[in-house]
Amino acid sequence: MDSTILAGPLLRRADSTRLVFWLASRERLAFRLCLPDRAPLLFAGERQRQLRVGESCFIQLLDLPLDEPLPTDTVLAYDLQWQRPGEAHWHGMAEWGSELCYAGESLPSLVIRSRLDSLLHGSCRKPHHAAPDGLVAADNWLAERHEQASRRPALLMLSGDQIYADDVAGPMLTAIHQLIRELGLYDEQLEGARVADSAELFASPLNYYRRHELLPDTRANLPLQKRFFEGVRKPIFTTSSAANHLITLAEVLAMYLLVWSPVPWRLLPDDRPRLDGKLAERYQRERQRLAAFVGGLPAVRRLLAHLPTLMIFDDHDVTDDWNLTAAWEESAYGHPFSRRIIGNALTAYMICQGWGNDPDAFAGDPMDRLQAWSEQPVSEQQDRLIDTLLKFDGWQYRLDTKPRLLVLDTRTRRWRSESNFNRPSGLMDWEALTELQGEMLNQESVVVVSPTPVFGVKLIEVIQKIFTWLGKPLLVDAENWMAHKGTANVIVNIFRHARTPANYVILSGDVHYSFMYDIRLRHRSGEPHIWQITSSGIKNEFPHRLLDVLDRLNRWLYAPRSPLNWFTRRRKLRITPHSPVGASRGERLLNRAGIGYVRFNEAGEPVCVQQITAEGEVDFIETATESVPAMARQPDPGADRS
Repeated sequence: MDSTILAGPLLRRADSTRLVFWLASRERLAFRLCLPDRAPLLFAGERQRQLRVGESCFIQLLDLPLDEPLPTDTVLAYDLQWQRPGEAHWHGMAEWGSELCYAGESLPSLVIRSRLDSLLHGSCRKPHHAAPDGLVAADNWLAERHEQASRRPALLMLSGDQIYADDVAGPMLTAIHQLIRELGLYDEQLEGARVADSAELFASPLNYYRRHELLPDTRANLPLQKRFFEGVRKPIFTTSSAANHLITLAEVLAMYLLVWSPVPWRLLPDDRPRLDGKLAERYQRERQRLAAFVGGLPAVRRLLAHLPTLMIFDDHDVTDDWNLTAAWEESAYGHPFSRRIIGNALTAYMICQGWGNDPDAFAGDPMDRLQAWSEQPVSEQQDRLIDTLLKFDGWQYRLDTKPRLLVLDTRTRRWRSESNFNRPSGLMDWEALTELQGEMLNQESVVVVSPTPVFGVKLIEVIQKIFTWLGKPLLVDAENWMAHKGTANVIVNIFRHARTPANYVILSGDVHYSFMYDIRLRHRSGEPHIWQITSSGIKNEFPHRLLDVLDRLNRWLYAPRSPLNWFTRRRKLRITPHSPVGASRGERLLNRAGIGYVRFNEAGEPVCVQQITAEGEVDFIETATESVPAMARQPDPGADRS
């Protein structure tokens, strides 16, 4: 099969007057788009950003404005064709992308919805996790309804941890290095490290399962070593490991290609590093899990070609506990090696995720710096690009749909604790929250994407608070909206503002389990009405026995009449959890990998909330009709209304 197109196309931001695509190719190519009853539309000039990232790898950022608007709520087949320089023939998708089509079709298709009436959402896709891939489940789900425009979701929202740059399986790292060699992805100098450059890193005996040992080990840099990777030692909630942490920009770019497309895998030899004993056994276990992941990639590639897909980062897209505390930031950004690690992941995020969310936000300095590095990939250009991105404050974005979609950056605009740099920072600072409120003013309803739930499980938040008191917030990912007094007060006051929407739906991920809350203000009937809907993970799950215990303890300790409720920052709210339909023991948390699905009525209220899994759909609303608001029914009498 032709491997000229390595990955994609990913259909990114899409409306009736603009289509944005992302893909990767092995050559410098020209592109044009063929739509029904229209002359071919050429990507030229500013419409095509062709970034060379290696000897045989080009990232294609295709942005096509449309003079004649596309019809809405209509299935539109499209043919993204490419041509080599000097070649007369255009290669159509029937020739190079047949696996992107559903059964009985010769081309992929898209639908521009007239309103945001439904969407898929999820986060946390770790390739070597044992759980099935939720994006494969989403593709199977879409295959049953893609022919009807009204049954297609308006978009797919990936709300964080699209890759795990800090938790990489040994076989994945092998594939990354093989792909770097195959494509000639650019080498890199490494300042302040025990290895001088990427070539020395890849040849080092510490390259596999011992990368955490490469951090500076002088006495002056012990705080860096402790803080930068301290978050990996979390015996309570996760077993994440920094042993294979990605370091170079080439590594992160290669991982994006490998998690979105089966094509790069077909180019790689079946080699493996020399490992002994337990590491060899671990490598083989991870290899078996990765084989299942790779087997699902044709379905994932097809899904991403059919649905407009938006994304936002969370910590694992860069590194665990990214910007959790001011002390962490001070250490991590104060050393050139760790600064480069973070900057490389952020650069790859911009190229592979961020640009497609809102291309206009990156016009000017960010894109100019990126283009300069692409044309001259040396350390000086790379450092300038990283400096620009670390100062950039435009990662958040919105869609002016009905209801309006607001996607939050909860990672780079933190409300840092001034009294104690080791305390968790607020997820958004005062300025960012003020801007958020401005985006909500005079809207009837909004859908807010917050990578971390605004309203989470209280017991888990209390455990995080206890560890913060003990000075160990990094041990338990002590980052939630209620962990910082200023952020917590401001976000609750935003919901109470008279001119902000009547209906809020908050979509979140991060936590590796799924749940749904119905939230109202105490002592106020009617508006506003808030729904917290969390879907996590796409390919990740919480330790099952531990979550079962935490779920049960949370129901006991924070029952409706429990006095403990008055010691939380949510005491002004009445919260009603919705148990998954069919839960046998009153469980409120669903621990099953998959993808979330939400459908809204005209008022922006959720009328269908599901987790789509490999085993089928699990509902959080038992009866979902367009005419009856989902929350008009009687709540569970045992619900937590604290």
